[in-house]
Amino acid sequence: MRALVTGGAGFIGSHLIDRLIGRGDQVVIIDNLSSGNVSFIQHHLDSGKATLIHGDVTVFDDVMGAMAGIDCVFHLAANPDIRLGTRITDTDLKQGTLATYNIVEAMRRNDVPKIAFASSSVVYGEDAPLPTPETHGPCLPISLYGASKQAGEGLISSWVGTFGLQAYIFRFANIIGTRGTHGVIFDFIHKLKNDPSRLEVLGNGMQEKSYMEVGDCVEGILHVMSSADAPLNLYNLGSHDTASVRRIAEIVVETTGCHGAKIEYTGGDRGWAGDIPRAMLGIEKMLSTGFDVRYNSEEAIRHTALALIEEIGLDRR
Repeated sequence: MRALVTGGAGFIGSHLIDRLIGRGDQVVIIDNLSSGNVSFIQHHLDSGKATLIHGDVTVFDDVMGAMAGIDCVFHLAANPDIRLGTRITDTDLKQGTLATYNIVEAMRRNDVPKIAFASSSVVYGEDAPLPTPETHGPCLPISLYGASKQAGEGLISSWVGTFGLQAYIFRFANIIGTRGTHGVIFDFIHKLKNDPSRLEVLGNGMQEKSYMEVGDCVEGILHVMSSADAPLNLYNLGSHDTASVRRIAEIVVETTGCHGAKIEYTGGDRGWAGDIPRAMLGIEKMLSTGFDVRYNSEEAIRHTALALIEEIGLDRR
């Protein structure tokens, strides 16, 4: 198979490329490198098994140039910073909704038959039952990022119904692991690197969500795609449990060795505007395919903290 991975130099994308090339696929990557890192994929470029197009999914001509001869698109590129959308309000419109339009329209013009789309648990909003099944609706996201993901899902499902694409929409829990470039664990480690005596936590620390290790995430994507064959396939991908931000802070303090650090909370029930204080995905549909995760939330958090400490080069005290 010849696969196109948007955002392939990024966190999840680079792990997915490892699996695709490991099973023998040829990979084309389009990435503007605004948050990606070529070092994550350099060995695949050097081997000739992957090709990098330095392009932008918000530019239709760039997308068209990457789409020739592709069998399946893995659309992962998006704004990686949910909070950015609260300051620059068209960020997610451009990098999410309009970029997804460019992808599916370029697929139509090039007769590319299949897409896998990285959506998010945030499409459900904050009033969904926990754990949240794929059948919950209406989805009422409270962040601009969530709105763009829901719009992307709608575009993709309409292209399935109108033009005959086959699609796999994956609503992710919080994905963490090696090569992480943002997120709560990454932020906490950098804060302690700058000041090992204190750790500021946004909110009251009671925010509680599911965390999924990135290797489990990409294996889940590929397993579901090999197991489900409907025109439109919608799956939650997550773990069996949740962890609080307070517990994450404790684990990061422990793993960094900054045992004297004082954990300080800014207060409030959420970390930023659009943050959902509690989220947990129902994963029964994922489990029904025969796939299960290796790590639950706290195990994934500890694994990630240790890996990022090494990657960042922080001396454990």
